[in-house]
Amino acid sequence: MEVEMKIRGLMMDPVTNMPVVILKDIGGEQVLPIWVGIYEANAIALEIEKVSTPRPMTHDLLKNLLIGLEAEVRKVVVNDLRDDTFFAVIWLEREGQSISIDSRPSDALALALRVDCPIFVEDQVLKTSRLASALSDKVSSEEMRKWLENLGEEDMGRYKM
Repeated sequence: MEVEMKIRGLMMDPVTNMPVVILKDIGGEQVLPIWVGIYEANAIALEIEKVSTPRPMTHDLLKNLLIGLEAEVRKVVVNDLRDDTFFAVIWLEREGQSISIDSRPSDALALALRVDCPIFVEDQVLKTSRLASALSDKVSSEEMRKWLENLGEEDMGRYKM
């Protein structure tokens, strides 16, 4: 089962100093942090903040290619979590045919923002992520989990890239 999520914020992890995309389900009950690279975070931040660039960035190029090929992004799905690495799929439709494209979650999310398509996370990924956090014996991971669970609306967007 897939849970529809929205990007609620992009912030810096205070423990690792790495960018984190915060996904929150539509009902507001579940939060999924996904750590991403600096360049990927920048691509996401540019679109969140609606910053236009003089030339198309990579994800803008992808959007333009899909438009030119008359393909539509139907949804992106964070579909797996293995060895602390998230996996995603971009679902396209072209000429009535569904096409799935393997993707890094950061790229899928950056594209989803640009084409305004829904973002989903497999329920099993949410469960595995919570289980991994609960089983972790690292104090920093436990602190991070508690910190993320207690984030309020006023906390989102406070950390600029």
